[in-house]
Amino acid sequence: MDDDGSVLTETPERQQVKGTQTLLRGLAFLECVADGVGDVKGIAARLGTPRSTTHRMLSSLVAEGYLHHVPYKGYLLGPKLIALGGKALEQRPLVALARPHLEALARYTCDTVHLGVIEGAEVFYLDKIPGTRGLEMRSRVGYRMPLASTGLGKALMLGLPRNRWRALYDRAQELSASVPDRPPLAPWPEFEERLARYVGDGWSFDLEENEIGIRCVGAPVRDIRNRVAAAVSVASAVPYMPDDRMAELGPIVRATADAISKELGWTPELTPNGPR
Repeated sequence: MDDDGSVLTETPERQQVKGTQTLLRGLAFLECVADGVGDVKGIAARLGTPRSTTHRMLSSLVAEGYLHHVPYKGYLLGPKLIALGGKALEQRPLVALARPHLEALARYTCDTVHLGVIEGAEVFYLDKIPGTRGLEMRSRVGYRMPLASTGLGKALMLGLPRNRWRALYDRAQELSASVPDRPPLAPWPEFEERLARYVGDGWSFDLEENEIGIRCVGAPVRDIRNRVAAAVSVASAVPYMPDDRMAELGPIVRATADAISKELGWTPELTPNGPR
């Protein structure tokens, strides 16, 4: 009712404002529960809403599947949000999310940049940005190589249990022995020691183990569950990859991998060794 006692007309504009306010309030309730505030009293206090209104809104969200209510315990995120979260991940393809970060890394380093994922005992190359130094290497999108012989593959191995490393090492050694002029891997004890060190560093090296004359620095990309979902690498010829430059590139490649990880929902707090 207006100030003069007349009844206010519910205009389309007013309805739109009211609908937007209701939507935003509902989202605020969901964010509250996601932050761990799961009781009516706590939610009402945090959002400044009357308890009756809070209870009514929560009941509506439960009825629609956005929240789940556990008697005497409170509210949890519901099955519809889980389904929507899965759809959101499906609609954010890895290559598209990673591309801007890969391009920035390629511009900064002038070297070849790769993106890859695990397929069995191999790394599968999803994307490649050639360097600007006039070098050409055999890698290409759709290419497969043994995990243990590439910097990209070793970065992916950092997310695997240690008891799986030897089998992947042996598989790479078999391939090296069957291909003429293919460089051998380091002896197993040395290889295992290096890989353990890479886990602590957060990046990996390929010291001409995949292609003679080519060195590489790789780092793992993690998903929302902190699992290694992919890896990023920078590769170049030995003259451009002395030991000191590889050491400098390690944190840079890892920072790029972390930026892509954040696009996938990963947070630094999930890292076993603490924030990066």
